[in-house]
Amino acid sequence: MLIKSADNKTKDIETLQGLLTHPAANADAKRKIEQEIKFIQSGAKGERDAAYEIDFHYGPSKNWAVVHDLRIEHGGRVAQIDHILVNRFLDVWVCESKRFGEGIAINEHGECSAFFNGKPYGLPSPFEQNRKHCAVLKAMFDDGVVELPKRLGFSIKPDIKSLVLVSKNARITRPKAKTEGMDDILKADQIKARIEKEFDNDNNILTAAKIVGSDTLKDFAARLAAMHVPASFDWHAKFGLPKQTATPARPADKATAPAPAVADKAAEESKKKSKLACSSCGETVAYNVAKFCWFNKAKFEGNVYCMDCQKKLPAAD
Repeated sequence: MLIKSADNKTKDIETLQGLLTHPAANADAKRKIEQEIKFIQSGAKGERDAAYEIDFHYGPSKNWAVVHDLRIEHGGRVAQIDHILVNRFLDVWVCESKRFGEGIAINEHGECSAFFNGKPYGLPSPFEQNRKHCAVLKAMFDDGVVELPKRLGFSIKPDIKSLVLVSKNARITRPKAKTEGMDDILKADQIKARIEKEFDNDNNILTAAKIVGSDTLKDFAARLAAMHVPASFDWHAKFGLPKQTATPARPADKATAPAPAVADKAAEESKKKSKLACSSCGETVAYNVAKFCWFNKAKFEGNVYCMDCQKKLPAAD
């Protein structure tokens, strides 16, 4: 089940392309802007390649839920997670996708290097980056921000697992000595085999006791996707460019000037508020709660309900 697709990066790229013609942009600023555009485009391609493999194997399945491009904020920390896969055992695979044109090398200390024109250069560890993502996600679950499925009155805690996915054409150079975590990096087209291997090695007889229904899985994944907080960048500020303002228009003659659209603005505000009102009790709900209801149109019939009223609705089979 595909719950959320990746956000569109077109707007950011268009903004950056517009900054290339900014009157205050010197040669150095333009070079940095062009690098930023290439970085976004390369990252987006790596995410699309990984998303294709994930969606191909798990998108049609009712036993899996897929969430792409999830940005969460909790406890003063932020995690930008490229892909999440959740199965009916509440195994949560957190996947960081990376695109290395000439491959990646990892030494026995877990230090990573990429290559440009055949020459290595150091880069931050994608393993540590993804572990931080997992830590923020775990904190959200532990603090009850995302409501967990329950059995016999007890919450079923998800088992969070980390994977780093690189392009299927990339070279991965691993240390000769056996090093912890090296199995967590793989080519994107190997993800199905890696997850199946994990199942084959799981001999815990209690795992089956955690299994939830497909509807419960979808409900849980939709709640998680509703936590998404889209990133907002001030590209002008990043490159030290002042924001351009339009030339003020000449004041219109009082006799011909249009009346301010106060009524239209008030109507628009009222419409926005009504979308966030509980269909049952009329209370205003948080935006994330409304998003959860919108993600589950089949269950809520397109209506929005507060958390208390959701619990009063008939449970799905």
